[in-house]
Order: sequence, then structure tokens, then C-alpha cells
Amino acid sequence: MMDISSKYDPLSVEDKWYSHWMKNDFFTSKPDNREPYTIVIPPPNVTGVLHMGHMLNNTIQDVLIRRARMQGKNACWVPGTDHASIATEAKVVNKLKEEGINKNDLSREDFLKHAWDWTDKHGGIILEQLKKLGASCDWSRKKFTLDDDLYESVIDVFIDLYNKGYIYRGVRMVNWDPKAKTALSDEEVVHKEVNSKLYHVKYKIEGTEEFITVATTRPETILGDTAVCVNPTDDRYKNLVGKRVIVPLVNRSVPVISDEYVDMEFGTGCLKITPAHDINDYNIGIKHNLEVIDVLNEDGTISEAAGMYIGLDRFKARKQSAKDLEEQGLLVKVEDIKNKVGYSERTNEVIEPRLSLQWFLAMEKLSKPALDNVVNGNIAFHPPKFINTYKHWMENVKDWCISRQLWWGQRIPAWFYGKGTQDFVVAKTQEEALELAREKSSNDNIQANDLRQDEDVLDTWFSSWLWPISVFDGIRNPDNEDINYYYPTQSLVTAPEIMFFWVARMIIAGYEYRNELPFTDVYYTGIVRDKQGRKMSKSLGNSPDPIELMKKYGADGVRVGMLLSSPAGNDLLFDESLCEQGRNFSNKIWNAFRLLKTLEVDENLSQPKSSEFAVQWMKESIAQKLAVIDEMYGKFRMSDALMETYKLVWDEFCAWYLEMVKPEYGKPIDAKTYHESISILEDVLKILHPFMPFITEEIWHLLKSRDEKDCVIVAKWPSAGGKSELVEEFELVKEIISNIRNFRKSKNLSPKETVELFYQNIKLVDVEKYKETIVKLANVSEIKDIADKPTSSYSFMVKTDEFFIPFSENINLDEERERIEKELEYQKGFLNILMKKLSNEKFVNNAPAQVVDAEKKKQTDAEAKIKALEEQLSSLV
Repeated sequence: MMDISSKYDPLSVEDKWYSHWMKNDFFTSKPDNREPYTIVIPPPNVTGVLHMGHMLNNTIQDVLIRRARMQGKNACWVPGTDHASIATEAKVVNKLKEEGINKNDLSREDFLKHAWDWTDKHGGIILEQLKKLGASCDWSRKKFTLDDDLYESVIDVFIDLYNKGYIYRGVRMVNWDPKAKTALSDEEVVHKEVNSKLYHVKYKIEGTEEFITVATTRPETILGDTAVCVNPTDDRYKNLVGKRVIVPLVNRSVPVISDEYVDMEFGTGCLKITPAHDINDYNIGIKHNLEVIDVLNEDGTISEAAGMYIGLDRFKARKQSAKDLEEQGLLVKVEDIKNKVGYSERTNEVIEPRLSLQWFLAMEKLSKPALDNVVNGNIAFHPPKFINTYKHWMENVKDWCISRQLWWGQRIPAWFYGKGTQDFVVAKTQEEALELAREKSSNDNIQANDLRQDEDVLDTWFSSWLWPISVFDGIRNPDNEDINYYYPTQSLVTAPEIMFFWVARMIIAGYEYRNELPFTDVYYTGIVRDKQGRKMSKSLGNSPDPIELMKKYGADGVRVGMLLSSPAGNDLLFDESLCEQGRNFSNKIWNAFRLLKTLEVDENLSQPKSSEFAVQWMKESIAQKLAVIDEMYGKFRMSDALMETYKLVWDEFCAWYLEMVKPEYGKPIDAKTYHESISILEDVLKILHPFMPFITEEIWHLLKSRDEKDCVIVAKWPSAGGKSELVEEFELVKEIISNIRNFRKSKNLSPKETVELFYQNIKLVDVEKYKETIVKLANVSEIKDIADKPTSSYSFMVKTDEFFIPFSENINLDEERERIEKELEYQKGFLNILMKKLSNEKFVNNAPAQVVDAEKKKQTDAEAKIKALEEQLSSLV
């Protein structure tokens, strides 16, 4: 026997084994002749810290990669971080502001030095935190989206797509973030329902004393109105089309035009047209050749072109314009309404539609293979419900605005040599640009110092969309060993919120640059919410610190707690009690291990028949259950795989197997049963390991003396088996034992007091075969077949077999009679419901045959139970 701690202490175990795994290079992967299993981590923001969403996402990835490793595959999990241009630049700007430094007073080079200092100081924290979780990434492959090789890959792709005609530059209506002072793609805008006001404003009809009323939620943009538009079928305003009205505040004369776009039912049916500040107005403006007046500066203040409120914040201008309209008698009324408003996904600033000269990637042709190969199933979504969402977006895909008015990121490789909007070339270096500029302009006098590189950087997602390729250097060196071996990757674990930001675009890049899919399966996690269903956030203060949770419950406890209620694609309602449940599971496993290891072993004892059966049953139980677990893994039903594992350990191994093989108190166990039990526990540890890596490794090494490389992390995954007759049959034996135990409990009998078990004409259970097991687990003094049913006995049914426990003099017959009568009443009621159902011709004729057969089986069972109960009642004398 060995001295084992009475309690499992995760804090003393986790760092020890993580260091051991690292030291032995168990996470490291190099191409070889094994089947690869590759996952690329969704790169978190470089300066981010671990939150509950990361915990869920990375736990699932680690479970998948650990199991693949144990299956003998060459498991490669590539970690890395994202430079997060908007978020990181905003943090650096704020940090400089606190130091009294304005970004605009710095050169680009000086600002980037500050940004790199910030990144070096705060970057990578999250990856270190993932190690605490047990993430078995190949840290030798760690990547950052601004690493030189990844940076160069992005530039190469921009140049390639530009030369293919997919990238173009033009003035378009974009989503403008006034706080970050940059354009955003549609996917970076979050639409929220907010309380707003609808202002009804009078526009005077030119040359008359009459007015029309126009409704708007943004009165500050009246300053940029260049028309009023009505629906051509709207009889109320037909006579006004072709006339002119006076724009309030600025007294500008503008035409009344007609367009079918106008909704006659919204507001007054008259629409103010501000081409510079609304995408639909912009399109109407192009169609009707309207003037464009941009009344907003890039920081959201009113521009000089507005003619008034110059320099005033847009929201202050909204209030002031409403006040001025009211004073001039032009504000008819103000309505309270709810409407959708776009917010920046990164800065939470209200977005402004703004005309801007930007770089775009034409998506329609590029995206077709990415649509086809998800719809046809080549790339599987888990759960598949997200296919329709993906399909809708891809069928309505818009060109991607890829330029950002920032300095932190990959600088756009465009070089300007003149004042015209098309006086530019796209090239990797200034030397190449100079050559191209001279050629394009037919001017050999252009010099290097005449060239000006575009100030903008590329959207962060323009680097992330290459991630599965670029981490293996597949853009710069498309035929290298790594890309040919690891690509395509296998599983991507991500959130549905970035399906379009990232997943769709990676698929597009995969087909464009490798002519194949980037991964075979996409597992979408849900959002981690609190018990009230609210999304976890710092502002609500409802998000626990994952590191503190791991200190309290152990990494394994938190991993199990997260996955116990996390079905794919559905939100997880997180409750700390889940982690407590995970910790309790750890303690259960630890106590089971302690029980085995503290037993005294007698080499001379022969193996009891009950233990021989128990060993065989447990082995077949594991093999049968593993087939279900493997199926759950194959379907990416991770919570179900964990729950099946949990039940195998808690119910089968701990509650039944150990009870079957455990010797009487103070007595030794035979050597054969002991060694077979250790072997069984090793298989249990293997199945548990992907979910609970730390405790399984600790117990693995405490079970026996091992070489330092003999670790459960690289142990062979057990083999699954088919359906076992032994396992199925023993389910009936378990039911017999449970009924005897329930009888004891209901009659307050001591576990030490033996009972007798009789049976008659049984057909389903071979009682003699399991006699020793029943005697041991149910403390039965005698088991025998009888000719006549005993009087004054408790009977129970196992399927259609009936068993009897004779009453001792301690049993209250009146109470027993009352119990039987209640059960009889219930069974008769249940049978009545079944009979009504089966007498319904519509049900019998239309329901599937197996459903009808199941109902008929219930009828037979209920009738047998009623007959037995009635006989039992009559036997009570």
C-alpha cells in the first residue's frame, strides 16, 4: 500500500505536469508519415486577456487535439495572436493621451514604436493564461499576424488580387467610425435597437406659403439635404414633383423628385435626401444626379460645408438643430420611436454612413466556391443550422472595404506619383513601384522621392483570412513541406458571430490560393451567458475571472463545468456551480483511485466468480460505451461525449464495478482482480484525459512506476466495441439489485440485515449466473426458485419477470397494502391512457410502425404489472 493524499490538490499538480509535457515535446509536431490532425487557433487580440468565451472555445480545441494525439495522429495545434488594428491602436492612442501626447503630433515611425512597445509589454498574456487551462498547443509554431513572414504574405496577396482585377479603389458610401476615424466593413457594424426620436419638420414649397412635412431621426443632416423625394404613386404629393422646396435652417432651394424607393407608410411619405450621409440617399442621388454636401468631419463634428454649427459634435448639433427648428416654427412634432442604429464592433461608437475614397475587394466571383462547398457538405458546419445563415450572406455578399485609416497594421502597398485619383501603382517595394510608375505614366523623370505610399493599413481580417495558409508559409512558399502536410486543416472551433468576418473569408482564401478547403469541419460554440441569460461583459460585472476559477476549482473542474452544458451552437448559461460539479467529479475519480491503491493485495487468493464477471462486464461496458462516445466526437457533440464519459466513470466504474470487486472491510483483494482493475482504470483515465488532462496524468503516474515518456497524454486511445449481450443482461441484474436496495430504504431496514429473494417462472434473467453478484451487492441470504407465490411478501417486476422479498415481522402490512394500492391505481391510469391511444385509428394508421409497437409493448408491460400487483395485494393477509 502507498501513502496517498486524502484530497486531490490541483494546484500542486497542474504546473508540474504542464512543464513535464513541454519538456518532453509532447505538443510539438513535425511532418512525418502519420495522419495529420491540425487545428489553427482563432487568434485572440494580442493584448487581450482570457475571458469565459476563450475558456469554452479553447477547452473544446484542446479536447479534440488531445484525443487525436491519443489516436496516433500527428496532432498539431497552432497558437497565435492577432494585431487587432482598431482595438490596439485605440489603446495606444489613449495611453499616449494620458502621457500628454497627441497621435497627430507624432510621425508614423514614432507612433509605431509606441505601439510595438505596448504590444511587447502587454502582448502574449492570453497565451500564457491558456497554458493554465492545459492548452496543448505547439508553442514552437506560435504566430502573430504582424510577424515578418505573415506581413509579407498579406502584401503578396493584396498585390496578387489587385493584379487579377479583384481589388479596386473608389469613392463609396462606407461605415465610418468617428472615434477610430476609420472605415469599417459591414460585418464590423453591430446593429442595436435603441430609443430614438422622429422629428417632423416643415419644408416650405418655394414661391408659396405652403409647407410639406418631412420626418427624420437625424435633423443635423438637414444641412446636407439636396432634394426631397416622394413615391410616384402617392396621390398626396403628385402635384409637387418637379417643384422646389426650401431646406430649413440653411434656406437652400432643392427639387422635389419621385422614386419608388420611398415608403409611403413611413413618417409622412416625404423623404429628405442627403446623399453624403445615407447609403440609400446616395444611390438616389446618383440616379437623379444630385449635389453631394458632406456636413460631417471624420471625427463626427460638423464640417464647414454645413454652413452652420461648424465644429460642433454631431449629437450636440442634433439637439441644437431641433431647438432652432422649434424656435423658427418649423418643428411640427417629435415622436418617440425604437429603431436600429449601427455601432462600431470595436469602439461601440455610433457609425456614420460617409462617402470616402477606399480600397475594396470585389467578392462576388471569389466567393462562389466558398458558397458551393459548404452547401454541398464538403465543409461541415456543426450544428448544421448555420448553413442557411451562411448561404444567405454569401448569396448577398457585398464588396469588402479593406482599407483602414490607421497606422497599426499592414500598410497598403500602393504608391502615388501624381495628383490624379488613378495616378498610383501597386508594388511590394519602392524600387518596383518606381519602375511601374515610370511605365504607367510614360514619364522616366519620376524619382523615388516623388512616390508617396498610401497612408492606410489593411483591415485586420485581411491578414486573419489567410491564417490557415500563412501560419504554414503557404503564400510565400506554396510548395513547402509544412503546407503540403498540414493543409487542409481538420477542425475549426469558433463563434458564429465571426462566421462572415473570418470563417467565410478563410474558405474564400483557401479556394483562391490552395484550390481546396481550409478545414473539413467548423464547430460553432455558443455565447457564454450568466444565469439570467445576459451576455458576460466587464460593464455588467457578471464575468468571472477564469484564472481565479481555475485556482478555486482546478483547471479540470472548470473544463468539465464549461462543457457539461455547452451544446454546439447553443448559448451556455454559466453558473459557478457547474465548476463545483466539475471539481466534485475530480474528487470522485481521486477517491476511486485511492480505494484501489490502498487495498491490500494477496497473491495467493483465487479470483471470486463475482469479480471475474465484474472484470469482464466492465471491459465490455467500456468498449460499448466508447462506441457511443466516439460517435459523439464524430458528430462534434462535445457535451454529449463528456456526459457519456461522466456516466461511465461515475455510474459504471465507481458505483457498480468497484462495489463488485471491493473485498469485505479489512480483507485483501486477490492479485488477479487487482491488476485487472488497475488496467481498467488506465482505460478509464485514457477516455477521461481529453476532458481532464491534469488529474488523469497525476493518477496515471501514481498507479505504477513509469518511464517519464510513458504518459497518458500519448497513451493509445482504447478500442470501441459493439453491443454486448453481457452488458445488456446485467442491466436487468442492476434493476434487481436496485429494487432490493429501494425495498430496504422504504422499510428502513439496516444494510447489514439480510433479506431473501424468491422468483417464479422467470424468462429474462439468468439469476443463477449472477447469484454471487446479487448476494454481495444486495446482502441477500438466499435466492431460490419457488413453485407458489409467497404470502405476505413484497414483489417487484423486472420487465415481465416477477421477484418476491418475504416480509419479516418488522414490516407494517397496512403501509405495504397502501403502497400497492397507490401503485395499482397509477398503473391502471397509465394503461387507460395507452388503450385510448391504441384505439385511435388515426394514430395506429399514421404513426411509424416502431412507435405503435412501442406503445403495444408498454400495454403488455402495464397489464403484467397490474396482474402482479393485484396478486400481491390479495396475498397480504
